[in-house]
Amino acid sequence: MGPTDAAYQAGPGSPLHVDRDLYGPIGDDTAGRTLVEEFEIPIRSGRAWTVPAGHVVRLYTVEGPQVGDLNLWHRDNPRERFWAARTRQLHAAHVTRFDRLWSTLPYLRPLATIVADTLERYGVDDHGGRVHDTLGSRCDPYVNRMLTGADFDFHCHSNLVRAVAPYGLTEFDVHDVLNVFQCTGLNERDQYFMKACPARPGDFIELFAEVDLLAALSTCPGGDLSIPMWGPDARDPIEVCRPIGVAVYAVDDALLQGWEPPARAAYAGAHGTGLVSRPY
Repeated sequence: MGPTDAAYQAGPGSPLHVDRDLYGPIGDDTAGRTLVEEFEIPIRSGRAWTVPAGHVVRLYTVEGPQVGDLNLWHRDNPRERFWAARTRQLHAAHVTRFDRLWSTLPYLRPLATIVADTLERYGVDDHGGRVHDTLGSRCDPYVNRMLTGADFDFHCHSNLVRAVAPYGLTEFDVHDVLNVFQCTGLNERDQYFMKACPARPGDFIELFAEVDLLAALSTCPGGDLSIPMWGPDARDPIEVCRPIGVAVYAVDDALLQGWEPPARAAYAGAHGTGLVSRPY
């Protein structure tokens, strides 16, 4: 293993090795799908919805480029939620088809597997920018107040807070996101940068739900990020804000032959205490 090889090396049979013969057709064979639910999330807002295990959710750009901030939880246990940092370590800082979105400890299992991504074509640009990032977090009113001295209630954090409230969740349940359609990277000073979203109308990313999910998405108030939100050139980017569409599909049962919902992590949870029970 070389000094720059991936630190997390998976052995044979690891869930990091996605069965492409199984998941490929789930993303490719759309003729047998049944539309369960479809809606649009307006600009500068958020919405939460459920996705049953074995279903596919498509997030798509309706009118043109627009960034979205996605949170995921286990529907029946919101303590189990998307873990951006571990996903970044196990797969990549920018995810695409056949990467998985992992849950927090002590569960550590795939919540969803990416089965389609039309922006996979973007690759890596001349500045090192890539799409669908786990590097950055959601924009929030606390940082905005620190940077500008002004309050603004429609950052992604606040949009997600409002979105999950009907499900009994609070601000404390909102967590680091998958930035869908967002183009980001690290500059020569190792600082996070954001570029204009390269999505076109109808571009999409699809997630296959490995467990029953609660999902929430914010349409970022920065829109397509072509106008800076902070700094000397900042101005209100509302003119480049657009909705994001969401569609949930039931998958043809024939495509699910051989699939099973993933089990939670096998570690007993003793942590050296001598206790092996897992009451959670």
